[in-house]
Amino acid sequence: MGRPEALPYIVGMAEQSFALFDTALAVCGIVWTARGIAGVQLPEANEHAARVRMEKRHPHAREARPPIKVQQTIDRIIALLRGEAAEFDDVAVDDDGVPEFDRKVHAIARSIPHGKTMTYGAIAERLGDKALARDVGQALGHNRTPLIVPCHRVLAADGKPGGFSGTGGVATKLRLLSIEGAQPGGPTLFDRLPLALRH
Repeated sequence: MGRPEALPYIVGMAEQSFALFDTALAVCGIVWTARGIAGVQLPEANEHAARVRMEKRHPHAREARPPIKVQQTIDRIIALLRGEAAEFDDVAVDDDGVPEFDRKVHAIARSIPHGKTMTYGAIAERLGDKALARDVGQALGHNRTPLIVPCHRVLAADGKPGGFSGTGGVATKLRLLSIEGAQPGGPTLFDRLPLALRH
């Protein structure tokens, strides 16, 4: 089983709305359709930067007041970035345009509990072929709903952080894992964190 040729995700024609909101780290954003959450924007330095990135990634989304279910998801994201436990298992995701292989990877990532991690290789094994580890990394790199699909909980071999395509790169990934109190199995992962990122 191989991953089909990687193509940019094409978001469906469903009407998109977005909202920006403050968190303990910085300004985040969320995009939704009638089907579910279609995008999560990780913390940007300020509202202007968040709005610019939102308009670039979701040019057809219109700013709107979040409906109740979306607001509940926002509240969980705020809680998580404040250092509290928060899960998103029941949050509907609009994954229209996401390739089937990537959907399978995202589903496994969503099964990783708060405070736990998994490796790219372990996900590949669950998909039936450990050689797909690089493809797993690419699928997570295309994840447009980080935190809901917790790609930050997936590490490279030996507890190394691996890549992270979200705002802030690997530093953001390590910060999220630190907030969640993740213990990836080795004592040195968070020892490598800059002091400014530690709690």
